[in-house]
Amino acid sequence: MDRRQFLRSIGASAVAATTVSVAGSRPVTAHPGPFEPLGRIDIDGAKEAVVSADGQTAFVAATSGYAVVDISAPDRPELLAERRDPLSDREDGPFRGIYDVKLDGDTLLVVGPANPILGAPAGVLVVDVSDPATPEEIAFHETEFPIHNCFAADGRAYLTANDGDRNPLVVLDTDTGDELGRWSVVSADDRWADVPASVRSVHDVWVREGVAHVALWDAGTWLVDLSDPASPSVLGSVSPGDPEELSGLGARDRHREGRTPPGNHHYVATDDSGDLLGVGIESWAVEVERDDGTTDLVGGPSGVELWDVSDPANPTILSTIEPPTSPDPTVGGVWTTAHNFDFRDDRLYTSWYRGGVKRHDVSDPTDPVELAWWRDPERASFWTARYAYPFADEGVFVASSWGVGDASPALYTFPDHAGDQRDPPTLGPETTTESLVNTPTPTANETTAPEPGDESSESTSTTDAPGFGLGVGAAALGVAGWLARRHRRRD
Repeated sequence: MDRRQFLRSIGASAVAATTVSVAGSRPVTAHPGPFEPLGRIDIDGAKEAVVSADGQTAFVAATSGYAVVDISAPDRPELLAERRDPLSDREDGPFRGIYDVKLDGDTLLVVGPANPILGAPAGVLVVDVSDPATPEEIAFHETEFPIHNCFAADGRAYLTANDGDRNPLVVLDTDTGDELGRWSVVSADDRWADVPASVRSVHDVWVREGVAHVALWDAGTWLVDLSDPASPSVLGSVSPGDPEELSGLGARDRHREGRTPPGNHHYVATDDSGDLLGVGIESWAVEVERDDGTTDLVGGPSGVELWDVSDPANPTILSTIEPPTSPDPTVGGVWTTAHNFDFRDDRLYTSWYRGGVKRHDVSDPTDPVELAWWRDPERASFWTARYAYPFADEGVFVASSWGVGDASPALYTFPDHAGDQRDPPTLGPETTTESLVNTPTPTANETTAPEPGDESSESTSTTDAPGFGLGVGAAALGVAGWLARRHRRRD
């Protein structure tokens, strides 16, 4: 039975998403040997990583540039090429704030800045990586918006275009840079125009066979047919939120809403069939002050939801993979919330910041089974995990870490087998935060207490949506101001 048939067979017994209470994954019997990295290579500024079709090469977004790594010998990853400060010859160069790269055949798209940087170019750097050791930069398509994330497929670039207004997904022709089309949740339902842009930020996108799965933070995930980018059509949505409710939020409530569950759709991807959708939810706890002068924590880290989208108009939730428990789930604490992930066959590879990386069997997506978990919270904060290739009697997957404190960002290689970590470290003091996840939000008489700063060292963002850098100003004002200054410089 294939995945499509399986999902249909369980669809009749699945409970509607609005009422279902789903369980987390369960562990499985371990591989005889310990589960641990095969290799590691330091890469300054490492963020997202993608892998070539043959699995032999990894491409890493590195904040001030990008890196190419040979992972064919997984215990000895080797740097093939590193390009720092691209476009330095431009008056407004170099190109920086690079958090994402995506691969389309032998073409690598390097996008940025992830968050607005005054005076820096914004756009898509197109790189020929047919010879990975000598990447050739062949074009730069400038945009009027920062690009936090993108997707590349069939000669098209799908770009998150947070402009502080409609926040569209924009589709470009990779060769020419011509805009082929755009779609915004505001065009699907004009009530979203009244919702602050930071609450419905377009954070990421996954495209399969012309269907874009668009993660829109508290506006949920939308499935949009972009086979003809000039005429997009909505196929369905997952947990889209209530625009009328969100439009009435004050600034303090928006701050809390943007950091705590529900909502916070951060990353999405499908399995090979396209019928199983993973939704990664990035959230934290917020300290609130109550009327009696006491404080409480509301919210907490979130996990990866698995949805049956074989009928896009009627998506059904199947299960949730819960996050590792954090000793301090606030923004200034220990991040263990879901980040980027990858499906391959019946396996799911997930990253959880300082909560480590995990590997699950999702052959039965109603009952995901945890196969392996590795973490090193004092040195590694994982940004993504991706399958690479079969190797020897098993396989290899990679994971990028943006580092912790003085520990360098790096790319890790892992064995693709079940197993237990030898003497796994704790994530902090032995306290629990499980009760914090999805707790009720404060009442109107409660206020949000001040929080410490962002764990990230980046300080270029002007967006208050957590996926874009925290506590650094209002989205609409910041992005609008950035765009206005760009126009003035050009005039």
